[in-house]
Amino acid sequence: MKSLKLTSLASVVAALVLSLPAAHARTWTSADGTKTFEGELLSYDEAAGAVGVTLPNGQELVFSQDKLSEADIAFLKEKGNIAPPAPPSNTPPGTSGEVKELPKEIPDPDGEPADMSKPVQVFIIMGQSNTLEMGNVNDGLKGLYPYLADDAGNWTTRKDVRNVSVMVGKGVYRNDWLTMSGNKIGIEIGIGHCLGNAIDAPVMVLKSSIGNRSLGWDLLPPSIETWEYNGEKQPGYREMYKSKNDKTIVKWEGEGWYAGKQYDDDVANAQQILKDLSTHYPDAKDYEVAGFLWWQGDKDMRNPAHVNNYEKHLVALIKSLRKDFEAPNAAFVTASLGQTSEDDTSSGHGNILQAMKSVSSGKYSGELGDNIGFVYTNPLSKGSSSSAHYGGNAETYMNVGEAMGREMVGLLKK
Repeated sequence: MKSLKLTSLASVVAALVLSLPAAHARTWTSADGTKTFEGELLSYDEAAGAVGVTLPNGQELVFSQDKLSEADIAFLKEKGNIAPPAPPSNTPPGTSGEVKELPKEIPDPDGEPADMSKPVQVFIIMGQSNTLEMGNVNDGLKGLYPYLADDAGNWTTRKDVRNVSVMVGKGVYRNDWLTMSGNKIGIEIGIGHCLGNAIDAPVMVLKSSIGNRSLGWDLLPPSIETWEYNGEKQPGYREMYKSKNDKTIVKWEGEGWYAGKQYDDDVANAQQILKDLSTHYPDAKDYEVAGFLWWQGDKDMRNPAHVNNYEKHLVALIKSLRKDFEAPNAAFVTASLGQTSEDDTSSGHGNILQAMKSVSSGKYSGELGDNIGFVYTNPLSKGSSSSAHYGGNAETYMNVGEAMGREMVGLLKK
C-alpha cells in the first residue's frame, strides 16, 4: 500500500467518479473540513491510528486517522478494526518496488541514478552518539569493504542513495549522495549500501540524533505517562521535576527540559527534512518511510529505572514513530551495544540487550507485526565500548551498519 499525506489526496481524486456499491464506501473529510475524497474503507487499526482506503481507481492508500474529521473517526471506531490484506510477497509493506536478495559480497555501485517515478524509500536512524560519525576513516577500509572504492582506488558514490544527517543545534550537516567524505563515518555507510543494492527504488538514509540521550527520559515516547520504579514516580512524556532538588513531578509549561524533549526535537527535524524533500533528494516528489534503525542504550544502562523499563519504552517508541511518520507498516531494527555479551542478564547494558531481543522475538507481533529485527553487535565490534565510541574504529561502524542494513532488507522481504 502506498502511504500519502491526506493533504495531497484532493488532487488525486478530483476527477474520479464514485462507483462503489460496498457498505464502507463514503465521502471522507479532512480534519480541518476543507478537503474531501471518495473511497472505500479497506483497513483500520485503531491502536496504531492507521486507516487504509481504496480509491475509485483502485489505488490503495494508508494514512493516519488524525488527518480525518471527527465524524470519520467516529465511523471508523463504530465499524471496528479491519485487518489490512496481506501484501504481495515481492512488495513488502512500506516499500514501493521489489526488494532483492543481498549477495554475500556487496557489489560496487553502478553509478546510475534511481528510478524517480517511484517514491523515495526513507530509512530513519535514531539513537545517541554512536549513531553519529565516530569512525576514523582510513585507506585500509578499501580492502576490507571493496565496494567502497573503485579500481583506481577512489571512493565510490551511490547515485541512488541519499545520505542526510540533521542534529539539534547543528542543523543539516550532511546532504549528499552516499560516499566516503571527510575523515569520519557512522553506521549509515553500511546501511545505505545494503539498502541501495536491495531496493528497486530511490533510497534516503535520514539520521536525526544527538549524543548522551536516554530512552527513559530524553527520548521518552509520547504515550508514556507518569510511571513508577521501586515505589518512586518517574516523569512521563512532557513532564519534569519541579527543580533539581525538588523531585515533585509537574507538567512542562514551556520552559526547561522535559521527558521526551529529544524525541520531539529529533522527530521534528526529520519531518522537516521530508517536508523539504526535493531539497534533500533532487527531483523527488513523494516518499514512504519504510523503516527505522535504532542504536542506543549507553545512557539508560546507568539508570536502574530506565534499564528495567527499557522493553516497555522500546515498544512504545516503535508505535510512536510509526504514528508520527504515518508509517504503520514500517520495519524496525535495533542493535545491542558492542561490549555486551549475549548471555549477560545482570548488568545494565546486558538487560538492555535482553529487552531488545525480547521485543524482536515475536512476543509483541500482535501489536507490532513481525517486522521487528535485532542485531547482536558484540562479534562485530573491534574492541572498546559504546561509552568510548569503540575507540573510533571505523570497522566497528561499518560492520554494525552492514549488519543492520542486512537485517532491514530481510524484514522488508518478509
